[in-house]
Amino acid sequence: MSDDQTPAEAFNEAADAAVDELIALQAENQALKDQILRIAADAENSKRRAEREANDARAYAIQKFARDLLTVADTLSRALAIPPASGEPAVNNFVVGVEMTEKALQTAFESNGLKQIAPAAGTRFDPHQHQAVMEQASPEVDAGGVISTLQPGYELLGRLIRPAMVVVAAKGSGAQASGVENSAPANPYAANDGDDAGGAVDTRA
Repeated sequence: MSDDQTPAEAFNEAADAAVDELIALQAENQALKDQILRIAADAENSKRRAEREANDARAYAIQKFARDLLTVADTLSRALAIPPASGEPAVNNFVVGVEMTEKALQTAFESNGLKQIAPAAGTRFDPHQHQAVMEQASPEVDAGGVISTLQPGYELLGRLIRPAMVVVAAKGSGAQASGVENSAPANPYAANDGDDAGGAVDTRA
């Protein structure tokens, strides 16, 4: 306190200085909090990017091998689709063995990030995962919906390596066939964001 200051003036001056210092400390504290949040966000982004790059590298490394194994899975599936003509125990045991082999192969696929895509009837056609190879009228499935799956597709660690080959309900199917207004887009194979699915139906299958 200077000689020409009263005690009250000196107190007010000290209080003002303390308030200014408190405001400065609060601002510094907030800046440090913001910096910590930015560092944490950058660290989380780096972690996610590293995980994504690791998954991509892994998927790329085993993608060809996985595609080769899909041929084996398709062969087993086709073999099981044909019922044996003979009811002999040896034939039945052989069929059971093929079924167990097919099941074990699918289990190995799943444990290594290879997921099967086999849309159920009525599933909305997804141009990012499905390939329409045939179009048919259906009284049960709305236009643009999947009627059946001819060949399952697969994705490896989230990356599509083969689309599911499906039969799709033609325009006028389902609710439209019974006279109910349907909200399906004009092009049932168009993506939800308006992008074209990338191809018309392949009727040669």
